[in-house]
Amino acid sequence: MKDLNVLMVGVGGQGVIMASDAMSEIGMNNGYDVKKSDTLGMAQRGGSVVSHVRWGEHVFSPMIKSGDVDFLVAFEQLESARWAPYLKPGGVALVADVVVVPVSVIGGTTPYPSWDEAKEILAQYADRTYLIPATRIGLEVGNPRALNMVMLGSLSAFLKLEVEAWTEDIRLRLPPKFVESSIEAFLRGADEAKAMIHAKEIKK
Repeated sequence: MKDLNVLMVGVGGQGVIMASDAMSEIGMNNGYDVKKSDTLGMAQRGGSVVSHVRWGEHVFSPMIKSGDVDFLVAFEQLESARWAPYLKPGGVALVADVVVVPVSVIGGTTPYPSWDEAKEILAQYADRTYLIPATRIGLEVGNPRALNMVMLGSLSAFLKLEVEAWTEDIRLRLPPKFVESSIEAFLRGADEAKAMIHAKEIKK
């Protein structure tokens, strides 16, 4: 059973913790030893939120060392650049097309980096980077707050679990009125990631 290290990053209010909780439970339900650790920096005010999730046969620490992350799942573009050094050689970055300008940048002298600038930073560490159209998917499924489900879906495209392992957990975790749109967001995120993976393979 190969160890899997996933770092989920974003800002307060994006549902990072819910997504990492779901991933942890799904891992346990599928026979993995799972460890998880969360860091919330003024999350209620839009500060950074970071979740370390580790799956394996025997996992002893909940924290992932810098340079050991297999998948960086970023719910916000600046956070993807901030945590890029945690990726291992051959690691993958999944980044939502979401911009949340920090209070420190608003009215300040330091500009918010463009996606091209963030992508240059990621390219120093990630083997592959995928920009996930999470904003569009959320609007199309009628649930703009389903960003976390879109990003969980994009991650699922890389992991060898049946789709039901994910969707059944989502169904049990969310209020009934959000279930169907959230599952649709998850499936759309998975489809987008699969299409991007296929497109990159064709280019090789």
